Amino acid sequence: MHPRTTTVSAVTFSIVARSADGKALGVAVASKFLGVGAAVPAALAEVGAVATQSYANLAYRPQTLALLASGVSAPFAVQALTAGDEGPVPQRQVGVVGATGPGATFTGDECHPWAGGVAGDGYAIQGNMLAGPSVVGAMEAAWLSASSLSFPYRLLEALGAGDEAGGDRRGRQSAALLVAAKGMGYGGTSDVWVDLRVDDHPDPVAELLRLMELHTLYFERPDPETLIPLTGEVESEVRSLLASVDENDSDLDRALASWAGIENLEERLVAGSIDPLVLDQLRAAAAR
Repeated sequence: MHPRTTTVSAVTFSIVARSADGKALGVAVASKFLGVGAAVPAALAEVGAVATQSYANLAYRPQTLALLASGVSAPFAVQALTAGDEGPVPQRQVGVVGATGPGATFTGDECHPWAGGVAGDGYAIQGNMLAGPSVVGAMEAAWLSASSLSFPYRLLEALGAGDEAGGDRRGRQSAALLVAAKGMGYGGTSDVWVDLRVDDHPDPVAELLRLMELHTLYFERPDPETLIPLTGEVESEVRSLLASVDENDSDLDRALASWAGIENLEERLVAGSIDPLVLDQLRAAAAR
């Protein structure tokens, strides 16, 4: 019996990659397809990431992660996936990255043109029904030149470059970003660092970037170098601002934690200090 497939074929382009320090793995994808994030990406911290697309075989997701967890390389995993697939392999497209080594990509001969991909150390980029090879080329160039960015934003930089290069030959509809890293999820109790989806939107890649910026505000931990000690004038200002939003506990850290919890900013709290982003949000709340 042939496996059931999901037709994730219309204008799908993706990047599967590993962070420069090897600690994070992720996928960024966009497509003229409803809810592409529900079908294409999968990632597992310290193991790898995969994007399955173009008449996608969703079984590739657990199969890939199991193969990578057993110690095989990304190129071998791609070979094993396609060799063991009883479905329409010539219409498949897949990109894989492991915890170490090169990425790998496969594009079947019957994928809707233009279709193809490129892979290198720690990344694989692929797309089908694209405006042309320049889409993949632009994504690769953006990925390689954006090494200074935080990993999720580096993935989005590459995705945005593909979008701007005309990736959406038939239009735009959805986009998604999935990033896994050990202990980087909410409260340090999950390995899912980022899991954002734009399921149906006229400009999904731009909307995904907007959501990532909100994610940074609400769920990222503060940069220790930017923390401001809660002393002197800053302490006085914060006490006054908290009082204006009805937080009057004499213990400043406790009052700040109470307000921050209501505002979903608890991940940015550090006792005895305040994150500048939290201070900005507090000033805005007091001014309302």
